Amino acid sequence: MKILVLGSAAGGGFPQWNCNCRNCAGVRDGSVRALPRTQSSIAVSADGVDWVLFNASPDILSQIRAQPALQPGRALRDTGIVGVVLMDAQIDHTTGLFMLREGRPLDVWCTPQVQEDLTTGNPIFNVLEHFCTVNWQPVDVSPGQPCPSFVVPRAPGLRFTPVPLSSKAPPYSPHRENPHPGDNLGMLIEDVATGYRVFYAPGFGAMEPHLETFLADFDCVMLDGTFWTDTEMIDLGIAPKTARSIGHLPQSGPGGMIELLAGYPRPRKILIHINNTNPILDEDSPQRAELGAAGIELAWDGMVITNGDKQ
Repeated sequence: MKILVLGSAAGGGFPQWNCNCRNCAGVRDGSVRALPRTQSSIAVSADGVDWVLFNASPDILSQIRAQPALQPGRALRDTGIVGVVLMDAQIDHTTGLFMLREGRPLDVWCTPQVQEDLTTGNPIFNVLEHFCTVNWQPVDVSPGQPCPSFVVPRAPGLRFTPVPLSSKAPPYSPHRENPHPGDNLGMLIEDVATGYRVFYAPGFGAMEPHLETFLADFDCVMLDGTFWTDTEMIDLGIAPKTARSIGHLPQSGPGGMIELLAGYPRPRKILIHINNTNPILDEDSPQRAELGAAGIELAWDGMVITNGDKQ
Protein backbone atom coordinates (compact mmCIF):
# COMPACT_ATOMS: atom_id res chain seq x y z
CA MET A 1 0.00 0.00 0.00
CA LYS A 2 1.12 3.53 -0.76
CA ILE A 3 -0.32 6.71 0.70
CA LEU A 4 0.49 9.90 -1.15
CA VAL A 5 -0.03 13.21 0.67
CA LEU A 6 -1.42 15.56 -1.96
CA GLY A 7 -2.00 18.47 0.42
CA SER A 8 -1.16 18.92 4.10
CA ALA A 9 -2.53 22.36 5.03
CA ALA A 10 -5.85 23.36 6.53
CA GLY A 11 -8.38 25.44 4.60
CA GLY A 12 -6.76 28.35 2.79
CA GLY A 13 -3.43 26.55 2.32
CA PHE A 14 -0.04 27.91 3.32
CA PRO A 15 0.71 30.70 2.81
CA GLN A 16 -2.93 31.73 2.86
CA TRP A 17 -3.74 34.20 0.09
CA ASN A 18 -4.95 36.99 2.40
CA CYS A 19 -2.92 36.31 5.55
CA ASN A 20 0.02 38.33 6.82
CA CYS A 21 0.69 36.36 10.00
CA ARG A 22 4.31 35.68 10.90
CA ASN A 23 4.29 32.32 9.10
CA CYS A 24 2.66 33.49 5.87
CA ALA A 25 4.64 36.72 5.60
CA GLY A 26 7.83 34.89 6.52
CA VAL A 27 7.52 32.12 3.95
CA ARG A 28 6.82 34.73 1.26
CA ASP A 29 9.88 36.88 2.05
CA GLY A 30 12.15 34.01 3.05
CA SER A 31 12.55 34.97 6.70
CA VAL A 32 10.79 31.79 7.91
CA ARG A 33 12.09 28.39 6.86
CA ALA A 34 8.90 26.53 5.98
CA LEU A 35 7.43 24.53 3.12
CA PRO A 36 4.39 25.93 1.28
CA ARG A 37 1.45 23.55 1.49
CA THR A 38 -1.80 23.05 -0.40
CA GLN A 39 -5.11 22.11 1.21
CA SER A 40 -5.45 18.73 2.87
CA SER A 41 -5.98 15.58 0.81
CA ILE A 42 -4.42 12.13 0.39
CA ALA A 43 -4.54 9.40 -2.24
CA VAL A 44 -4.20 5.68 -1.48
CA SER A 45 -3.23 2.79 -3.77
CA ALA A 46 -2.39 -0.88 -3.44
CA ASP A 47 -0.63 -1.10 -6.81
CA GLY A 48 0.63 2.44 -7.50
CA VAL A 49 -1.69 2.72 -10.52
CA ASP A 50 -5.27 2.88 -9.25
CA TRP A 51 -5.81 5.51 -6.55
CA VAL A 52 -8.59 6.34 -4.10
CA LEU A 53 -8.79 10.07 -3.41
CA PHE A 54 -9.62 11.11 0.15
CA ASN A 55 -11.27 14.52 0.03
CA ALA A 56 -11.14 16.79 -3.01
CA SER A 57 -9.60 20.10 -2.04
CA PRO A 58 -9.84 23.33 -4.07
CA ASP A 59 -6.17 22.69 -4.97
CA ILE A 60 -6.83 19.31 -6.59
CA LEU A 61 -5.71 20.32 -10.11
CA SER A 62 -2.30 21.54 -8.96
CA GLN A 63 -1.99 18.44 -6.78
CA ILE A 64 -2.68 16.15 -9.75
CA ARG A 65 -0.20 18.06 -11.89
CA ALA A 66 2.44 17.60 -9.18
CA GLN A 67 1.86 13.82 -9.02
CA PRO A 68 2.23 11.97 -12.35
CA ALA A 69 1.05 8.75 -10.68
CA LEU A 70 -2.49 10.15 -10.72
CA GLN A 71 -2.36 10.47 -14.53
CA PRO A 72 -1.08 7.11 -15.82
CA GLY A 73 -1.93 7.90 -19.45
CA ARG A 74 -3.59 4.62 -20.47
CA ALA A 75 -6.03 6.32 -22.84
CA LEU A 76 -6.74 9.64 -24.52
CA ARG A 77 -8.73 10.76 -21.46
CA ASP A 78 -7.61 9.00 -18.32
CA THR A 79 -6.89 9.35 -14.62
CA GLY A 80 -5.48 7.19 -11.88
CA ILE A 81 -8.30 8.30 -9.56
CA VAL A 82 -10.81 5.44 -9.40
CA GLY A 83 -12.95 6.68 -6.50
CA VAL A 84 -13.38 9.52 -4.04
CA VAL A 85 -14.00 9.14 -0.30
CA LEU A 86 -15.25 12.21 1.58
CA MET A 87 -14.53 12.48 5.29
CA ASP A 88 -17.01 15.31 5.78
CA ALA A 89 -18.87 17.99 3.80
CA GLN A 90 -16.53 20.89 4.60
CA ILE A 91 -15.92 23.29 1.74
CA ASP A 92 -12.14 22.76 1.72
CA HIS A 93 -12.67 18.99 1.36
CA THR A 94 -15.32 18.98 -1.37
CA THR A 95 -14.94 22.00 -3.69
CA GLY A 96 -12.34 20.12 -5.75
CA LEU A 97 -15.08 17.84 -7.05
CA PHE A 98 -16.01 20.67 -9.40
CA MET A 99 -12.53 20.48 -10.93
CA LEU A 100 -13.09 16.81 -11.85
CA ARG A 101 -16.26 17.50 -13.81
CA GLU A 102 -14.79 16.82 -17.28
CA GLY A 103 -14.29 13.11 -16.69
CA ARG A 104 -16.40 9.99 -16.33
CA PRO A 105 -19.09 9.82 -13.61
CA LEU A 106 -17.57 10.28 -10.17
CA ASP A 107 -17.88 7.34 -7.79
CA VAL A 108 -18.12 9.07 -4.40
CA TRP A 109 -18.27 7.30 -1.03
CA CYS A 110 -19.68 9.34 1.87
CA THR A 111 -22.19 9.11 4.69
CA PRO A 112 -25.88 9.99 4.23
CA GLN A 113 -25.25 13.10 6.35
CA VAL A 114 -22.56 14.33 3.96
CA GLN A 115 -24.69 13.44 0.95
CA GLU A 116 -27.53 15.50 2.42
CA ASP A 117 -25.26 18.50 2.96
CA LEU A 118 -23.95 18.25 -0.62
CA THR A 119 -27.42 18.16 -2.11
CA THR A 120 -29.00 20.87 0.08
CA GLY A 121 -26.94 23.46 1.94
CA ASN A 122 -24.02 23.27 -0.52
CA PRO A 123 -25.50 21.40 -3.50
CA ILE A 124 -22.29 20.31 -5.22
CA PHE A 125 -23.77 16.95 -6.21
CA ASN A 126 -26.74 18.66 -7.85
CA VAL A 127 -24.51 20.92 -9.93
CA LEU A 128 -22.34 17.99 -11.03
CA GLU A 129 -25.44 16.22 -12.37
CA HIS A 130 -25.20 18.69 -15.26
CA PHE A 131 -21.64 17.59 -16.03
CA CYS A 132 -20.02 14.25 -15.14
CA THR A 133 -22.74 13.13 -12.67
CA VAL A 134 -22.10 11.51 -9.28
CA ASN A 135 -22.55 7.87 -8.37
CA TRP A 136 -23.12 8.12 -4.63
CA GLN A 137 -21.97 5.10 -2.63
CA PRO A 138 -23.37 5.25 0.94
CA VAL A 139 -21.00 4.77 3.87
CA ASP A 140 -22.91 3.23 6.76
CA VAL A 141 -22.33 4.61 10.26
CA SER A 142 -25.50 3.45 12.01
CA PRO A 143 -25.53 4.65 15.65
CA GLY A 144 -24.70 1.97 18.19
CA GLN A 145 -23.57 -0.55 15.56
CA PRO A 146 -20.10 -1.57 14.37
CA CYS A 147 -19.42 0.26 11.11
CA PRO A 148 -19.14 -2.15 8.17
CA SER A 149 -16.05 -2.03 6.00
CA PHE A 150 -16.27 -1.27 2.30
CA VAL A 151 -14.10 -1.60 -0.77
CA VAL A 152 -13.66 0.51 -3.87
CA PRO A 153 -14.09 -2.06 -6.68
CA ARG A 154 -11.56 -0.45 -9.02
CA ALA A 155 -8.90 -0.35 -6.27
CA PRO A 156 -8.48 -4.01 -5.27
CA GLY A 157 -6.34 -4.87 -2.30
CA LEU A 158 -7.61 -2.09 -0.05
CA ARG A 159 -10.26 -2.18 2.66
CA PHE A 160 -11.78 0.85 4.38
CA THR A 161 -13.65 1.04 7.68
CA PRO A 162 -15.36 4.29 8.70
CA VAL A 163 -15.04 5.57 12.27
CA PRO A 164 -17.48 8.32 13.39
CA LEU A 165 -15.84 11.28 15.11
CA SER A 166 -17.60 13.87 17.26
CA SER A 167 -17.89 17.13 15.32
CA LYS A 168 -20.23 19.75 13.92
CA ALA A 169 -21.55 19.71 10.39
CA PRO A 170 -20.53 22.65 8.15
CA PRO A 171 -22.21 26.05 8.62
CA TYR A 172 -24.42 25.44 5.56
CA SER A 173 -25.67 22.07 6.83
CA PRO A 174 -29.41 21.76 7.58
CA HIS A 175 -28.43 20.21 10.94
CA ARG A 176 -25.49 22.44 11.85
CA GLU A 177 -26.62 22.73 15.49
CA ASN A 178 -27.80 19.12 15.71
CA PRO A 179 -24.72 16.91 15.22
CA HIS A 180 -25.18 13.42 13.78
CA PRO A 181 -22.83 10.43 13.65
CA GLY A 182 -21.44 10.60 10.14
CA ASP A 183 -20.89 14.36 9.97
CA ASN A 184 -17.17 13.73 10.36
CA LEU A 185 -15.25 10.49 9.88
CA GLY A 186 -11.95 8.93 10.63
CA MET A 187 -11.01 6.04 8.38
CA LEU A 188 -9.17 2.76 8.89
CA ILE A 189 -7.22 2.14 5.69
CA GLU A 190 -5.95 -1.42 5.39
CA ASP A 191 -3.71 -3.26 2.96
CA VAL A 192 -5.46 -6.62 2.69
CA ALA A 193 -2.34 -8.50 1.58
CA THR A 194 0.07 -7.28 4.26
CA GLY A 195 -2.24 -6.21 7.08
CA TYR A 196 -0.63 -2.76 7.21
CA ARG A 197 -3.13 -0.41 8.87
CA VAL A 198 -3.37 3.36 8.92
CA PHE A 199 -5.89 5.45 10.84
CA TYR A 200 -6.60 8.69 8.96
CA ALA A 201 -8.51 11.37 10.87
CA PRO A 202 -7.81 14.94 9.68
CA GLY A 203 -10.80 16.12 11.71
CA PHE A 204 -9.80 14.45 15.01
CA GLY A 205 -11.17 16.86 17.59
CA ALA A 206 -11.33 14.89 20.83
CA MET A 207 -10.39 11.55 22.31
CA GLU A 208 -13.35 9.16 22.48
CA PRO A 209 -13.43 5.64 23.99
CA HIS A 210 -13.99 3.89 20.66
CA LEU A 211 -10.77 5.40 19.25
CA GLU A 212 -8.51 3.59 21.73
CA THR A 213 -7.89 0.60 19.45
CA PHE A 214 -6.89 2.75 16.49
CA LEU A 215 -4.32 4.71 18.45
CA ALA A 216 -2.92 1.72 20.34
CA ASP A 217 -2.65 -1.03 17.74
CA PHE A 218 -2.24 0.52 14.30
CA ASP A 219 0.95 0.94 12.29
CA CYS A 220 0.44 4.63 11.51
CA VAL A 221 -1.93 7.41 12.54
CA MET A 222 -2.51 10.60 10.53
CA LEU A 223 -4.31 13.09 12.74
CA ASP A 224 -5.51 16.69 12.92
CA GLY A 225 -2.63 19.17 13.17
CA THR A 226 -4.61 22.38 12.78
CA PHE A 227 -3.63 24.44 15.82
CA TRP A 228 -0.79 24.54 18.34
CA THR A 229 -2.84 26.13 21.14
CA ASP A 230 -6.52 26.15 21.95
CA THR A 231 -6.60 29.98 21.79
CA GLU A 232 -4.37 30.43 18.73
CA MET A 233 -6.92 32.30 16.61
CA ILE A 234 -8.06 34.43 19.57
CA ASP A 235 -4.50 35.37 20.53
CA LEU A 236 -3.76 36.50 16.97
CA GLY A 237 -6.98 38.51 16.77
CA ILE A 238 -8.18 36.49 13.78
CA ALA A 239 -11.30 34.81 15.21
CA PRO A 240 -13.14 34.65 18.56
CA LYS A 241 -13.35 30.85 18.80
CA THR A 242 -11.11 28.27 20.41
CA ALA A 243 -9.65 25.32 18.53
CA ARG A 244 -11.74 22.82 20.46
CA SER A 245 -14.97 24.75 19.87
CA ILE A 246 -14.57 24.30 16.11
CA GLY A 247 -13.58 20.65 16.32
CA HIS A 248 -9.77 20.67 16.48
CA LEU A 249 -7.63 19.22 19.27
CA PRO A 250 -4.60 21.51 19.74
CA GLN A 251 -1.15 19.98 19.98
CA SER A 252 0.00 21.70 23.18
CA GLY A 253 -1.39 22.06 26.68
CA PRO A 254 -3.15 19.63 29.04
CA GLY A 255 -5.05 17.00 27.11
CA GLY A 256 -3.53 18.18 23.82
CA MET A 257 -2.33 15.98 20.97
CA ILE A 258 1.24 15.68 22.25
CA GLU A 259 0.08 14.50 25.66
CA LEU A 260 -2.49 12.17 24.13
CA LEU A 261 -0.13 10.48 21.68
CA ALA A 262 2.53 9.98 24.35
CA GLY A 263 0.35 7.17 25.69
CA TYR A 264 0.50 5.24 22.40
CA PRO A 265 4.08 4.20 21.55
CA ARG A 266 3.39 1.79 18.67
CA PRO A 267 2.14 3.77 15.66
CA ARG A 268 4.05 6.16 13.47
CA LYS A 269 2.50 9.57 14.27
CA ILE A 270 1.89 12.17 11.58
CA LEU A 271 0.00 15.45 11.73
CA ILE A 272 -1.94 16.69 8.69
CA HIS A 273 -4.37 19.58 8.05
CA ILE A 274 -2.04 22.23 9.53
CA ASN A 275 -3.32 25.79 9.78
CA ASN A 276 -1.23 28.63 8.37
CA THR A 277 -0.95 30.22 11.85
CA ASN A 278 0.51 27.14 13.54
CA PRO A 279 4.12 27.76 14.65
CA ILE A 280 5.07 24.14 13.90
CA LEU A 281 5.25 25.11 10.22
CA ASP A 282 8.43 27.05 11.04
CA GLU A 283 11.12 24.38 10.88
CA ASP A 284 13.32 26.34 13.31
CA SER A 285 10.64 26.99 15.94
CA PRO A 286 10.77 25.54 19.47
CA GLN A 287 7.29 24.15 18.87
CA ARG A 288 8.56 22.13 15.90
CA ALA A 289 11.44 20.86 18.05
CA GLU A 290 8.99 19.84 20.76
CA LEU A 291 6.98 17.81 18.25
CA GLY A 292 10.12 16.10 17.02
CA ALA A 293 11.17 15.24 20.56
CA ALA A 294 7.76 13.63 21.03
CA GLY A 295 8.25 11.51 17.91
CA ILE A 296 5.53 13.30 15.94
CA GLU A 297 6.02 14.15 12.25
CA LEU A 298 4.45 16.79 10.03
CA ALA A 299 2.95 15.75 6.72
CA TRP A 300 4.15 17.67 3.68
CA ASP A 301 2.92 17.84 0.11
CA GLY A 302 4.40 14.93 -1.80
CA MET A 303 5.13 12.83 1.29
CA VAL A 304 4.80 9.08 0.65
CA ILE A 305 3.90 6.49 3.32
CA THR A 306 4.35 2.81 2.45
CA ASN A 307 4.22 -0.64 4.02
CA GLY A 308 7.98 -0.44 4.37
CA ASP A 309 7.45 2.10 7.14
CA LYS A 310 5.77 -0.57 9.31
CA GLN A 311 7.11 -0.41 12.85
